[in-house]
Amino acid sequence: MEPEPGTIVLYIFLIALAIFVIVTLFKAVRVVPQATALIVERLGRYNKTFAPGLNFLFPFVDKVRAGVDLREQVVSFPPQPVITSDNLVVSIDTVIYFQVTEPKSAVYEIANYISGIEQLTVTTLRNVVGSMDLEQTLTSRDQINGQLRGVLDEATGRWGVRVNRVELKSIEPPASVQGAMEQQMRAERDRRAAILTAEGVKQSAILTAEGEKQSQILKAEGDAQAQILTAEGESRAILQVFEAIHRGNPDPKLLAYQYLQMLPEIANGSSSKLWVVPTEFTAALGSIAKGFGGTPGTPGIPAEPGDDDSDGGVSSALQSALGQSGLQDPGEALAEARRQAQAATADATSSGTRSGSPFEPGAERGQRPAGEQPPAPPVPPQPRTLGTDDQGTPPPPQP
Repeated sequence: MEPEPGTIVLYIFLIALAIFVIVTLFKAVRVVPQATALIVERLGRYNKTFAPGLNFLFPFVDKVRAGVDLREQVVSFPPQPVITSDNLVVSIDTVIYFQVTEPKSAVYEIANYISGIEQLTVTTLRNVVGSMDLEQTLTSRDQINGQLRGVLDEATGRWGVRVNRVELKSIEPPASVQGAMEQQMRAERDRRAAILTAEGVKQSAILTAEGEKQSQILKAEGDAQAQILTAEGESRAILQVFEAIHRGNPDPKLLAYQYLQMLPEIANGSSSKLWVVPTEFTAALGSIAKGFGGTPGTPGIPAEPGDDDSDGGVSSALQSALGQSGLQDPGEALAEARRQAQAATADATSSGTRSGSPFEPGAERGQRPAGEQPPAPPVPPQPRTLGTDDQGTPPPPQP
């Protein structure tokens, strides 16, 4: 059985009504995501701003004009040519950090706030950099950023936009200027390196001189201490030897023997031209002769108290030994030498008197005052012994 036309029309109406209801419900319900705002117009006029969450509007009456992102946005602008005060063209890239605080103003106060921020940044940048030279531009980034942020924040406040930061991404001077700057920096680094090298050499020389000074001072102190200790050691050794000799009470024989042992060393030497025999040499020979058995009382042999005929056997044996060997007794040889010396002195004195030599003051040549006796020949020095008694006084002279 075929449906009636009225029924078909009813079905079509119901279906259309259902579709209309579904579309109306879909348009009436809006879910706004977080950090997003929707501008709603009613009959072409601003009605409200939908906050994040579930929102309802009247279908076919209310209309969403635009959606605004409330998050902070970063926009990098392309390089802009800027002329500095010293007529150099530099390319500057800028980066803007901004955030929309009033969605209604951002939609209705300006058509495109991003383009407006870009153009305002370029013009402000040219004004700020145009009053600086290249060196100030390169070293005054913070100052330029602060001035740009102040101007942009003031201009974009009525747009519902807040500029948080403005950064200069790069400043590119011309290629020729870059080459000159590199040469300047290289020369500056070379100068600093030369200065540091000179300072290092200076400090090294100072430290070396100080070290040498301290070394010489310490060496001099060491030498002084060594000389002091050496002198103290030698003085102690001399004192000990002197005390040992006095404690041993050496006799003249030992001293005479030691004296004779030292005579060859005194005479030895390539530069010695003259050997002077000291006056004590005869006394030493006399002591040696007596030690070998010489007769006391013989000229040149001193006689000592206490000598008797107790050692006659030894002296006789020594004299017999000298006679057998054909050698002369040392005492006799010394006495003979003294007699010859006295005779030569007497002859020289008498010959000088006869020839009128000025040995006598006030006498004329060849004359002698009346009643004056001729001068006696000089008495030869008596032999001296090398030893002393216990009280430190020399023994009495021997005949």
